[in-house]
Amino acid sequence: MTRHMALKSVTILAAFLFYICTPLAHETAPPASASYPDFAAWVVDLRSEALEKGISPAILDAAFEGVSPIPRIIELDRKQPEGTQTFEEYMARRITAKLAKEGRRVYGENRELLKRVGKKFGVQPRFIVALWGVETRFGTYTGGFPVVAALATLAYDGRRSAYFRGELLDALTILEQGHISVGDMVGSWAGAMGQSQFMPSSFLRYAVDYDGDNRRDIWTTKADVFASAANYLAKAGWRDDQTWGRNVSLPDGFDMALADLKLVKRLSEWQSLGVRREGGGDLPKRDLKSSLVLPGGEGGPAYIIYSNYRTILKWNRSNYFAVSVGHLADLIGDR
Repeated sequence: MTRHMALKSVTILAAFLFYICTPLAHETAPPASASYPDFAAWVVDLRSEALEKGISPAILDAAFEGVSPIPRIIELDRKQPEGTQTFEEYMARRITAKLAKEGRRVYGENRELLKRVGKKFGVQPRFIVALWGVETRFGTYTGGFPVVAALATLAYDGRRSAYFRGELLDALTILEQGHISVGDMVGSWAGAMGQSQFMPSSFLRYAVDYDGDNRRDIWTTKADVFASAANYLAKAGWRDDQTWGRNVSLPDGFDMALADLKLVKRLSEWQSLGVRREGGGDLPKRDLKSSLVLPGGEGGPAYIIYSNYRTILKWNRSNYFAVSVGHLADLIGDR
């Protein structure tokens, strides 16, 4: 099925998810590595490095059985959302009323667990749920690509080979440690895994065995999913006494050069420059350090953001993503 046909036959949201995460066939092979024009030779070299890092031959045999480059992944790597969608399109497709309603429902369903996790790691539960929702629609869509094959494709491609080679070796380490089987290790086209969509390196750094079964299971165990996301945010500098930011209005003639993450002002300073809450009210009295961002460029929505926004950017370096998480968290609220 082509993307054009899919757009006609399913809803916009479903088509978008289908497009970014579902493997499709394609006749054109990805570019070969400059050092290893033959994929089989590249795998031999990778296996040698993996063996030196303690990965067993049995895991390597299972992981690479039948693996070959997936051309569809190369296509998706060249079509990131911020390069193909406006901010308004991105938000409309990802943060829907239906998603917010579902977020409120699953928050209530998991309230006690979320509150325990939130207290332990110092992260407001609504943000744990919002990340869960933005990443995988609350665990309902975790991707359909075999992670080893996806990472091998990107490591072999040559554009960001060093990064993805490291992620591939980390994925093999996860398999070696027994957290997941080769067959069950599926994820996004870029190798992000589980309900929290951790890259393998993030898994090794931040994933948590919250339920104590000796497996860090971000695929099927909600306790581990929530705790792992909260642990990531906590270690990245999250502050549970602050929110992420807020939508604001700018006065006529405002100097748009001030909309820069590198420029930090107190809220009182933004207030004196004419910046107001979206409805026209004064900014909060708590004089937090903050910055102004325009994710969609001049003429689009404006946001005053705080330190937690920068923490979300450590999870995903996309202003689109960070605003979507913050906005969804606001819609979900503390229940």
